[in-house]
Amino acid sequence: MEKLVEILIEWGYVGAFISALLAGTIVPFSSELVVAALIKVGSSPALCLISATVGNTIGGLTCYWLGWLGKTEWITKYLKVEPEKIEKVMNYLQGKGAASLMAFFTFLPFIGEAIAVALGFLRSNPLWTTISMFIGKFIRYAVIVWGLMQI
Repeated sequence: MEKLVEILIEWGYVGAFISALLAGTIVPFSSELVVAALIKVGSSPALCLISATVGNTIGGLTCYWLGWLGKTEWITKYLKVEPEKIEKVMNYLQGKGAASLMAFFTFLPFIGEAIAVALGFLRSNPLWTTISMFIGKFIRYAVIVWGLMQI
């Protein structure tokens, strides 16, 4: 893992993008190390922020689309949830409100991926999910970059 981090740091902004993409999926990876190292060696904080945000959003969307591949019949069969309740939740998530709020929190460690998969599985609105996910991840990396610049 240490060698991978070194390689990603050598790749600069592409490395920040890839590390954030990996961290945004179910792969346990710390993109913060790569972003911190890049800022320490004088890379542009703004470009690190953009690279990491875009990469992490794409990683989160990977989880979302994997969830989309799931079948609602699985919930009925294995979790014994009535089809009407599933339909009601799916209809609610098609709008922009609930999905937007939940997708914002995909930046959270450990549960962010589960949120993205669940939103995909329940067919939340892809556009609003993407926008909200991007905003949440942007704010997260903005706080990280700002904090690193204060050191």
